[in-house]
Amino acid sequence: MKFLKYIVPSLMLSIGLSSCDDIFRDAPNDKLSPDVIWENEILLNGYVLPWYNGMDNGFSTLVTTIMSGLGSEYEPWYGDQLTVGKRSWYQTDYGNILKSQQSMITTRGRTKWISAYTEIASINTLLENENKLVPGIRDRVLGEAHFFRAYYYYKLLRMYGGSLLIDHEFDPLKKEEKFPRASYEEMVRFIADEAEKASWLLPAKYSDDQVGRATRGAALMLKAKTFLWVAGAHFQNQEKSYLGFPDDRSMEMLDSAAANYDRVMALNVYDLVQIPAGDRQSIVDAYRNIFLTKNTIESILEVQHADDGDIHMANGHKLDRDAAPPSAGGTTAAYNPTQNHVDEYRMANGKRIKDAGSGYDRNNPYDNRDVRFYANVLYDGAEWRGNTMDLHYETVDGAEVAGTDLTIYGSSNESGVTRTGYYMAKFLSQRQVIDNDENYASSQNCILWRYAELLLDYAEIDFKKGRVNDALAKVNMIRERVHEPALTSVTWDDITNERRVELAFEKETYWDALRYNEAEKRMTGTTNPLYGVKIVYDANGNKKITNPVVNGRNTVVRYFRPRQYYYPIPWDDIRYHEIEQNPEWVEM
Repeated sequence: MKFLKYIVPSLMLSIGLSSCDDIFRDAPNDKLSPDVIWENEILLNGYVLPWYNGMDNGFSTLVTTIMSGLGSEYEPWYGDQLTVGKRSWYQTDYGNILKSQQSMITTRGRTKWISAYTEIASINTLLENENKLVPGIRDRVLGEAHFFRAYYYYKLLRMYGGSLLIDHEFDPLKKEEKFPRASYEEMVRFIADEAEKASWLLPAKYSDDQVGRATRGAALMLKAKTFLWVAGAHFQNQEKSYLGFPDDRSMEMLDSAAANYDRVMALNVYDLVQIPAGDRQSIVDAYRNIFLTKNTIESILEVQHADDGDIHMANGHKLDRDAAPPSAGGTTAAYNPTQNHVDEYRMANGKRIKDAGSGYDRNNPYDNRDVRFYANVLYDGAEWRGNTMDLHYETVDGAEVAGTDLTIYGSSNESGVTRTGYYMAKFLSQRQVIDNDENYASSQNCILWRYAELLLDYAEIDFKKGRVNDALAKVNMIRERVHEPALTSVTWDDITNERRVELAFEKETYWDALRYNEAEKRMTGTTNPLYGVKIVYDANGNKKITNPVVNGRNTVVRYFRPRQYYYPIPWDDIRYHEIEQNPEWVEM
């Protein structure tokens, strides 16, 4: 077995075929002749389906102990906007990655590498048989193939840097073939070319029964996101070509990103979901609803989840049960907003909480804040599912008694409760029935890219290119949509703060830290401690608010090493292809 491990690279995993009754479900099929698949519309749609299922599944929170390395993580957990409440998770994959354990990161890196190249192998097989495809859906399927080949190489670029550019069927058991590590330049051009091909083949919109498939706009967005990624500070002036550019190409890459964002906007397909003026609660409800309504005008690409919420049959997730307070049926407390994040929300007058004249009251910290705070975060006194959140302690006979929402509901040892004094509200449905059925799942789609993100991306570009007024206008479009006061001027800090508030808890907030070259600072407990809130009422009703550190549990403390800008490539592929490993990773 050891011999085979060293001889056969991880890219060799077989490709499973599936059929489907729509693009959101799949079931295994018996082995079929490939020629049958290319000529049968139903089977061909089933062949394409795993490419969609391989996208970032959004809210998957499978954290394993026995099957180490096979779990799923929610990237924002490693940033500073969220932490988790479930005690046992700190002794699992999550905790080991959080504290930068090499063995677990290596295992997880191998899993993700194999997953991406499995889909790429499937795509390459289809593209080598493109002349056999069913005529009626040929262009769409080819467009999806080029889109997803670009998408999976984009994922590889972000996680590993320059990877193995394999654009044809590859089977080392039949023919020995080795690939060098591609340079950043080669990776970018390949992804951009694939996305461009997809944009010419895919429609701008689909009929209602096909919504959720990759579109022309998604292809152009992917192309723009690629250029924006490689414009990041960390990827300039790198000694190794597979780690970044040998010189500073950031301005050129920003220009290319802007050109493709322009093309997305020119489609006139996407726009911000507008919110009518009204009282604060009506605006809060409307903003929350953006993330509960599938495939809105704002959505450019999102992972589709079935309305019936069957976790086993529909590529599902358990977001509501994982995130809800225990008193509302939650069991995991997997998404606890930090005080670090709460402090990012400005006051209703547009001032930062530390600005002179902001009106911020340390003893009443939740009064008169940006409306998105009330939409995104559950705090002490917030209204949720018909109840008032009880997230404070009361002093009784000299002892502090925890409020309802600070107390694990029921007797399960596997239950969790917030560690920060907050729960996440964004993405959650107050109408979702939460139960303990093993098939239970939430139905929300996970939005990967939306128009608000495009505007914020473009605002970054405008600012860095000296178009400050244009950057200001785009930031104000986001703020004015939720009826927050427009900024009169804009700084880099204004742009990044607006991004962290508008995109709160979305996956791009994690990748932004790497792109800005801030990962070590933001994801390490010694340089950026995570804080929560503790509210205590004494016997006389007087309130005391403190902000305790909540970095980790026991020996688990957040730590990000420089080597983690790139995951380690599986060692069997390092040996087989005779390529260099990413810096500072050693074989274990």
